[in-house]
Amino acid sequence: MMKKGKEILQVVEAVSNEKGLDRETIFEAIEAALASAARRRHPEDVDVRVAIDRETGEYEAFRRWEVIPDEGETVGEGEDEEEVELESEDRQIRLADARKHDADLEVGDYIEEPMEPPEFGRIAAQAAKQVIVQRVRQAERAKVVEAYEERVGELISGQIKRMEKGGIMLDLGENAEAFIPSRHTIPGETARINDRVRGYLYEVRPEVRGPQLFVSRTMNEFLIELFKLEVPEIGQDLIELKGAARDPGRRAKIAVHALDDRTDPIGACVGMRGSRVQAVSNELAGERIDIILWDENPAQFVINAMAPAEVHSIVVDEDTNSMDIAVEEENLSQAIGRGGQNVRLASELTGWNLNVMTIEEAEQKSETEARTILEMFKTKLDVDEEVATILVQEGFTNVEEVAYVPESELLDVEEFDENVVSELRQRARDALLTQMIASEEELEEHKPEQDLLDLEGMTDTIAYRLAEKGIRTRDDLAECATDELEEIEGLDPELAADLIMKARAHWFAEE
Repeated sequence: MMKKGKEILQVVEAVSNEKGLDRETIFEAIEAALASAARRRHPEDVDVRVAIDRETGEYEAFRRWEVIPDEGETVGEGEDEEEVELESEDRQIRLADARKHDADLEVGDYIEEPMEPPEFGRIAAQAAKQVIVQRVRQAERAKVVEAYEERVGELISGQIKRMEKGGIMLDLGENAEAFIPSRHTIPGETARINDRVRGYLYEVRPEVRGPQLFVSRTMNEFLIELFKLEVPEIGQDLIELKGAARDPGRRAKIAVHALDDRTDPIGACVGMRGSRVQAVSNELAGERIDIILWDENPAQFVINAMAPAEVHSIVVDEDTNSMDIAVEEENLSQAIGRGGQNVRLASELTGWNLNVMTIEEAEQKSETEARTILEMFKTKLDVDEEVATILVQEGFTNVEEVAYVPESELLDVEEFDENVVSELRQRARDALLTQMIASEEELEEHKPEQDLLDLEGMTDTIAYRLAEKGIRTRDDLAECATDELEEIEGLDPELAADLIMKARAHWFAEE
C-alpha cells in the first residue's frame, strides 16, 4: 500500500538547506527510520524495506526474506568453504523454497511481500531526525579526516579544551579536536584550560566516536619543525637539518648542515642575540638546545655532538658500530652529563654506541686489546713477538687482513721483504683453513642424527637445540628425563615428556 508523504518532501528540503546534506542522504535516512518503525510493530524479528518516491514523497513498505543456499550446500572455496545455517525463518529462506515463488531467484536475492507502511508521524520523524543527525556527524568527521590526513607531519595549534587522565584535548576549531597523550606531553610543563598549545601532528585515526588527531610535544620531529618555523634559511634550502635527539623539557641536540658555503648554519639557527633558538626553547618549556655541526666523517660528527665536552681522542669500531671516546679526567662528568644525558643524546643523534672514558682508561684498554691481538698473531701465525708487534703497529687486527689485503700493503712495511710477506700470507691462509675445518667438525658434532629428526612431533629447530646439548640420537633422547630438558628453548615440559615417550616406543616394540 502506497502512503502519501508531502511532509517527507518538506523535511527533506528543510534539512538539506539547514545541514548542507544532499537530498539522497536524507531520503535514505527517512527510509531507514520508517523501516525501523515498521519492524517495531511486529513481534517477530522481521526485515523491512521502505521505498520513497523521490518526486512525490509517496512511500510503501515490504517485508523481505534473504535467499540462502539449500541445506547441505556450502559457500566459499578451500579453507573458507562453509555451510550456511538458517539463523531466522523470519528473515531467511532456503533457495529451493524461494524458487517456488520465483524460479529466477538466486542466493543473495530477496523475496519481498508488501506490508502496511507506518505513518510518517512524530515517532518516525524523530527517528529520522536521529539518523540524519548521525549522518551529519559522519559527514563532519569525514571532512576533518580529509582536511588533516594530508597535514600529518606538520605543526598544528589549538586551545586546551579539557584535561584528561590520559592526556590533553585540544580544540582546533571547525569541529576538529586533537589529543595529546600523556606520554607526548613535556614533563613538568604547566598547562591550563584555554591555553593555546602547539604540537606535531603524527597520526590521524578515523574512529566511530570521531576522528582522532594525535599530537606530540616530545617527538624529535616537533623540535625540527619548530626550527623550520623560526629559521627562514632552512626553507630557502641554505641549511639542512640532519636530525635531532631530545630529553623533553630538559635538553636537546640538533644537527645542522650548510648547503651553501656562505651560510653559517649554527649562527643562523641561534639568531641575533640567540633570538631564534630562544624562541624554540620557550616553546619547549625551557629545553636547553645544543646546535651541532653535522659532518660526513662519523668520528668528527661524534666529536661535535659531544659538545660542550672536549674530546681528546676517539677510536672507531665499525664492526660493532661503536666508538671509544677519551676525555680529560676533569671533563669526564661533563662528557657523560647528568644521568648520562649528554652521551645518550649524542649517541641517539649520531647513531653510534658511544663509550666515554678517561685518557688513562682508554690507553689501558688500547694496550690490553693490542696485547690480545699480538698474542693471537703469535699463536695463529707462529711468529715471534717482534713480527707480531710490527703487524699490530701497522694496524692489522686479524688474520683475514694478513691473508687477503693487497700484497703491496705488506711490502710497504719497512721490516718486511718479499720472502717474509709470502710466508706470512701463506701462514695466515693455513690458519684460516684450519679454523674453517675445526668449525665444520664442531658443527658436525652438534648435528642431530636422522632418527631424531624423523621422530613424530620433532621439529628441526628443537632437534638441533637438543644436539647442541649432546642429545643427537633417538636413544639419547629416550634416556633423558623431562627435567633434563628444561633449558631447551621452545620445549615445554608437556612436549618434552611426549617426545621422550615416543623416543622410547621402539624399546617396548622390540621387547
